[in-house]
Amino acid sequence: MTPDALLYVMAAAILISACALVLQALLMFAMYKASMAMRDQVTVIAGQAESFLQSAQRTLEQSRKQVSDVTTKAVDVLDLTQKQLHRVDELLGEATSRARIHMERVDLILDDAISKLDETAALLNKGLLRPVREINAVAAGVQATLSSLFRGKRLTVERATHDEEMFI
Repeated sequence: MTPDALLYVMAAAILISACALVLQALLMFAMYKASMAMRDQVTVIAGQAESFLQSAQRTLEQSRKQVSDVTTKAVDVLDLTQKQLHRVDELLGEATSRARIHMERVDLILDDAISKLDETAALLNKGLLRPVREINAVAAGVQATLSSLFRGKRLTVERATHDEEMFI
């Protein structure tokens, strides 16, 4: 290659390098402008995000307080419920024992009443019904005797046998 051609090639390379450097400078300036615009937008968003985070933190603290209050109240309600259930259990136990005692008393009273009723029935049978039966039997015997005496006719052997066979 000739020195002149080499010189032209070098000049062209330097010119291309210079254009590339200018282009790089322009791109760097554009990137600087874009980063500044992005920084401004991020600053605005960061302010909003910071206020949102503060609001969220306040809400979280309030929620924690409310959850703590609800938990405390729930524990109190559970304690009260447990105490009431214990009282109800004692009351039911006492009512059951009293009912058992009263049932035993009623059972004793019924047993006593039934035994007295049996005694009364036995006394009634001995004292009233037995004499009535005896009187009735004596009256039946007297009636049979009187009817036998006053009837006069004697049964024939066939008739007596026939009457006895009916009862055999």
